[in-house]
Amino acid sequence: MSLQTLHPERVDETRVQAYSTFAPALINALSQRLARCQGLKELGEMETSLIRLVEETDIAAPHADAMREFAIELIVSTMRNVRSHPDTKSDLEEIDDRRTQGRSEIPETLEEQLQSGLEDSFPASDPPAVVSTAITGGSKHIVGTDEVLRRKKQARGRSSGRRAGAATTGVLR
Repeated sequence: MSLQTLHPERVDETRVQAYSTFAPALINALSQRLARCQGLKELGEMETSLIRLVEETDIAAPHADAMREFAIELIVSTMRNVRSHPDTKSDLEEIDDRRTQGRSEIPETLEEQLQSGLEDSFPASDPPAVVSTAITGGSKHIVGTDEVLRRKKQARGRSSGRRAGAATTGVLR
């Protein structure tokens, strides 16, 4: 049934049904798209603004408070689902919050701080069991495919030559 064949008295009722059916799916799709592109911070800001919009909207309906509660429930549950979706982009970590108290911003001073930290933890950072980082046994000579095939051919030639020589040098009795 299309909009043109719909009875005029049922247009508003059908519109309300369409809105109530498709609005949650549209909100969910838009929220997921925002979360993939922007991240959790923007998603939280959008949730806050949508809830504020619902709370501040003046509705002249008999059950306005219940409608608001259902709308906020829809927003919160949608945002919870979007946050747990694997495609949701994670926000970048705030490095300033992680910086150790007293750590220098100047590269020269930072190098000095790192060096003094290494000296303070010397026995633990350089265990006596590690004497050398050299690989024992030396390096192996890497050979190409052509060389391997040539060596196999030579080895076959030598082994077949030995068999032929043993047959011709047989002892007569």
